[in-house]
Amino acid sequence: MSMRELVVLGTASQVPTRLRNHNGYLLRWDDEGFLFDPGEGTQRQMLLAGVTASSVTHLCLTHFHGDHCLGVPGVVQRMATDHISHPVHAHYPASGQEFFTRLRNASLFHDAVDIRQRPVQMDGPVAVGAFGTLEARRLDHSVESIGYRLTERDSWRMRPDLLAQYGIHGPAVGVLQREGMIRLGSDGGPAVVHRWQVGERRAGQRFAFVMDTRLCDAVYALADGADMLVIESTFLNQHADLALRYGHLTARQAARVAASCHVRKLVLTHFSQRYGDTRGHFEEAAEVYDGDLVVADDLQRISVPRRSA
Repeated sequence: MSMRELVVLGTASQVPTRLRNHNGYLLRWDDEGFLFDPGEGTQRQMLLAGVTASSVTHLCLTHFHGDHCLGVPGVVQRMATDHISHPVHAHYPASGQEFFTRLRNASLFHDAVDIRQRPVQMDGPVAVGAFGTLEARRLDHSVESIGYRLTERDSWRMRPDLLAQYGIHGPAVGVLQREGMIRLGSDGGPAVVHRWQVGERRAGQRFAFVMDTRLCDAVYALADGADMLVIESTFLNQHADLALRYGHLTARQAARVAASCHVRKLVLTHFSQRYGDTRGHFEEAAEVYDGDLVVADDLQRISVPRRSA
């Protein structure tokens, strides 16, 4: 059975705390594993969360500040230790190539991992597969930073009652789903039946990941219609001046993005160590967003909402 869930490995910004590890998020998406922004300690957090390095098929970095990438050496070396056989596609801002090279070769180990580097040079798709399309967009931070959006292909659900009405059954159903139309025999019925006449279109699921950034057009483009939006909320609104100065969002800003973009599930994360707890983040976001709101904790598992009709 397919599984789509976010495994939260860390939720702290800049420095870890006693309760929050550096960033780290594993999106389990059917047979794929997208590891976003593994900060320091991610390898151990994966162990505590019960997920393996072998589950990672894509490594996605938003930028090269340490809390978003210092876990790369440990994760890659764990992949080598576990002898994973599949390739791992690495996506990151092209301007940070020297940093990725250093992280990739941070120490001596038997390097047998097939890391396929895919530096991101411009906005647009960066990977396409059975999972759908992974795209990246440049954000507005103090250094070059990108956000990610994963979009599944739309699909069709055939209605048995309508198929029966047109006398379509067996292998013909598969032909209709794949090709969008089918030609029928000359028995007085229609010569051609189209997929839309006997099926219901189902929008593919959409996942968005937005880390360190000020508000900008790309934030809204990534979040638009997302089933799940994982977004930084480093500061509370009382510190909005600091958020603007350092290139971050407040919980209220993140929630307003989610509300205006009709996000189904909002996951707030990347909290400044200045806050002893995150009740304020929840209360502030709930004032402007009335959907499914989650203030993330380390080692939490958050399911992607089921596809809507």
